[in-house]
Amino acid sequence: MRELRSATEEPAERAGGPLTADAATRAVVRILGEVLDARMSEAYDVDAVFAREVAGRVSAFARRGGKRLRTAFAWCGWRAGGGSGDPVPLLRTGAALELVQTCALVHDDVMDGSHLRRGAPAVHVDLARLHRAEGMAGSAETFGHSAAVLAGDLALAWADDLMTDIVLDSPHGPRVYREWRAMRGEMVAGQYRDLQAQAAGASGVDEALTIATLKSALYTVERPLALGASLAGADEPVMTALRAAGRCTGLAFQLRDDLLGAFGDPAQTGKPVGDDLRARKLTYLLAVALELGRASGDEEAVALLSPGSATLPDRAVEGVRAALERTGARDEVEAKIAELADSALRHFDETGAPSAVRREFAALVARASGITTGCVREAV
Repeated sequence: MRELRSATEEPAERAGGPLTADAATRAVVRILGEVLDARMSEAYDVDAVFAREVAGRVSAFARRGGKRLRTAFAWCGWRAGGGSGDPVPLLRTGAALELVQTCALVHDDVMDGSHLRRGAPAVHVDLARLHRAEGMAGSAETFGHSAAVLAGDLALAWADDLMTDIVLDSPHGPRVYREWRAMRGEMVAGQYRDLQAQAAGASGVDEALTIATLKSALYTVERPLALGASLAGADEPVMTALRAAGRCTGLAFQLRDDLLGAFGDPAQTGKPVGDDLRARKLTYLLAVALELGRASGDEEAVALLSPGSATLPDRAVEGVRAALERTGARDEVEAKIAELADSALRHFDETGAPSAVRREFAALVARASGITTGCVREAV
């Protein structure tokens, strides 16, 4: 398997359009900034306190950014679907996806009780600090949680406003809207299934995959690819291939995130490591480890990994990590990620996208999955 070249090595002209995926991602940062400036101005017209304490935090969080993968995948979908010419609708769609991601992460941190996000205090933690600093009455934690829910709602409202403008201006507006509407519903379904699994003490591999698909794979990759392709008016065979490629990539992305949540470095991930293990949260990694532990008769692993109402003490987290290694779950998940990444490339090839776009998609798959580029075949 040959090593992938970076997509940025291909001149934009040879890529068949004015932008590469990387250039589109950089352009979205500028467009997102313009959108946020306009929303902040509107927020101050409504109420200065709301603008400063809620809208300002939404804006700062969105600007701080993450991988911006959704924009890059939307661009690949657009190009694979025959998109060319004016990229602004696609770039504005990327900005809307970043705002949806802001909503999802703010709410997710509240539900998971996470304290750190993107290397800074989570929004609900920051708002609780504001409560204490201002000497407000009542519980700082309750205030922080409640205000963070509103902040996430605001981010989603801004995303919807932006997509409404895009849909109304697009000749393919109804198709684009159907993808957007489906994505929002899937996000909520995934978050609920995550909460429900934790409360019900679920531990099955199939349930873990269902949650990973709904909560992450669809809205991280499959729907962004489909949104981009819909803006280009792609035909159904291309859409089918993109959906399959996106689902495989999205699952690989989530399984990598599970591994980073267990074994990663907070300095690199920007969020705590070990929280899912401490809570014995249902992930594919834990479900596979529990299944392997039961099959091998590893009673210690089964006891550590089985769902429970009590949060594990910090000293037990290392034991969970050891069980993930000892049962072979970590290696099995790594193998699953590689399999998914390779399948994603095969499905994307079926779109008939230009070779430059296939190379860019392959580089994104490697980035999302964490698979060393030499282990993922080169798109040609």
